[in-house]
Amino acid sequence: MRTLIISPHPDDETLGAGGTILKHKAMGAEVFWLNITDMDEKFGFLKDKVDARQKEISIVRAILDFDGFVNFSLKPAGLDQLPRGFLVEMIGECLEEIKPDTIFIPFHNDAHSDHKIVFESAFSASKIFRRAHIKKIFMMEILSETNFSSETGQSFSPNYYVDISEHFDKKIEILKQYKGEIAEHPFPRSEESVRSLAILRGSEAGCKYAEAYRAVKIIE
Repeated sequence: MRTLIISPHPDDETLGAGGTILKHKAMGAEVFWLNITDMDEKFGFLKDKVDARQKEISIVRAILDFDGFVNFSLKPAGLDQLPRGFLVEMIGECLEEIKPDTIFIPFHNDAHSDHKIVFESAFSASKIFRRAHIKKIFMMEILSETNFSSETGQSFSPNYYVDISEHFDKKIEILKQYKGEIAEHPFPRSEESVRSLAILRGSEAGCKYAEAYRAVKIIE
């Protein structure tokens, strides 16, 4: 298995697929991370904040033991200002280089515009006639975005589950590396919320903790 996680922002990879990444790595799979947007002084972020974020990313990369990491470092909340073809081409080039057979992307109806645009661009770049090596595409469930889907009839409905019971505690440990992204309950990305969602998905899958996905393509 050769897996690519595509995150709109740092922390989405862990929120949406942290336990799955750890499980795949434990099984001997190759796992890569493509991050689309990031903090940068040229976007108005303070240097201390940018440096702290880069340190967090380095720690998370090491703990999750990715086989490769690509960071486009585009402007957060600014993807709607870019030509769509530009992002499709960038993601396509990354897919060509890594050649994953499985990709994880954001849910198509997440609340954040960056998430929607990354879904649309990644899905377009992964069309079978363009990238025949991609056999499986899953949409992730990312707290504070997926659970705030707005369109009627477009809420997240999982059809694929991964038992992460053996890896859940480490997922929490990794999330805590993102100091500015995890806060106390009732903040949507609190430890309590992450644990509650994992328990709920576990109850649906017959295990203690699970991560849930919406499979949009599986070719056997």
